[in-house]
Amino acid sequence: MLVLAGIAVDVIGRAITGLATSAASDQQLRSIVFWSLGSAAGASWPVVASVAPFLVGGCLMLPALASRLDVLSLGDREAGHVGVRVERVRLAAIAGAALVTGAAVAVTGIIAFVGLVVPHLVRLWLGPAHHTLLWASVLGGAAMLVAADLLARTVASPRELPLGVVTALLGGPYLLVMLRRARRAAM
Repeated sequence: MLVLAGIAVDVIGRAITGLATSAASDQQLRSIVFWSLGSAAGASWPVVASVAPFLVGGCLMLPALASRLDVLSLGDREAGHVGVRVERVRLAAIAGAALVTGAAVAVTGIIAFVGLVVPHLVRLWLGPAHHTLLWASVLGGAAMLVAADLLARTVASPRELPLGVVTALLGGPYLLVMLRRARRAAM
């Protein structure tokens, strides 16, 4: 259900972007294209300050759920048996993740794979405990974003590559390797 809901929200978002694109001026079209490819170039302190309450709210909400997320990773039934309100925790986790993700995307545009690759790497290095995993993922995601931005600004200098393109070129192959390993392990 969550995947289908995500697909539906994606389609609606693309339709709204399509409407905005069809009504945009040439300069606005350029801004839309750069936002859709992802870039940290438009991040200024006033812009960051405008999304800071959402970032801080999500970053405070998610670690507060860490122990319940650990129990929830054992399965819904098991978590329910030990007193975790499964649906409430799941909705709170989704809301916290949506706050942080929405705020970040509003500032930088669409930067693929940071939220997918970094938590997987952190989980491999540090284990599944959410108290560590959440903060390490935040710091690791920031480090990956800075490294990818440095690469985007220098590899084709004086041109700047779109940040989302760089992260997709790094994250896409990583995801394919992980899927292949999972498939081999399942056989």
